[in-house]
Formats: sequence, structure tokens, C-alpha cells
Amino acid sequence: MKLVYPAVFTPCKESPGYTVEVPDLPGCISEGQTLLDAIDMGSDAASGWILDEMEDGKEYPAPSDYSEVTCPPGSFVNLLVLDMDSYAEKYGSKSVRKNITVPAWLNPYGEKTTSISQRFSRMH
Repeated sequence: MKLVYPAVFTPCKESPGYTVEVPDLPGCISEGQTLLDAIDMGSDAASGWILDEMEDGKEYPAPSDYSEVTCPPGSFVNLLVLDMDSYAEKYGSKSVRKNITVPAWLNPYGEKTTSISQRFSRMH
């Protein structure tokens, strides 16, 4: 699943780089030393924010329309593309317990094997 969120990029005053804020995701702020770095860091921060919500079973905010995002003078709005499948595969940490039903004839075989990995790998 890919999501697109608008972000506000503000040039840093004290050093080279940009601060990135995703207005739709409260507290989602990052920065980078170059524009490309700031885009990557903003995408990473936003993906992490949304993944936390997903893993907790919560709804995440819908993205605002790009044209409705306001920013301070000197800043600009850019879109961040979030590849949630890739991010979740790499950084997802929660597991979910699932019970399955197997045919009765398969149950004795599963109980005879000595490890869980053998049970799952040989039963499919």
C-alpha cells in the first residue's frame, strides 16, 4: 500500500538543510542536511508514525489536499510517497497470534514432529 502525504519543508537557519513537518500526523517532524535527505527522512518519519498506528489497530489520518496545506514564508509544500508494505516488512515488530483449523488426518502428524518450524513447514 502506498500513501501520499503533503509535508512542509522549511530551510534551517543555523545550518544547511531542511526541517520537515507532516501536518496531518501530529508531532511528525524530521530534518535532513540536503533536500533529498530531508525527503527521505520525512518519508521515514511519516511511515514510522503510520506503522505505529496500524500495529496498534488504530486508524491513521487521511492526507490533506496538497493545495489546502499552508506554510510559513520561505517554506514550501512537497508530497511524500510512503511505501507502507516495504516499510512494514523492514521495520514492523508486532506479531499476531492466529489459530488455524487442520484436517483431522493431519493433526497426528503435526503432533509427532518435534519443532514448531517443522510443523509449519511440512504441513503446507
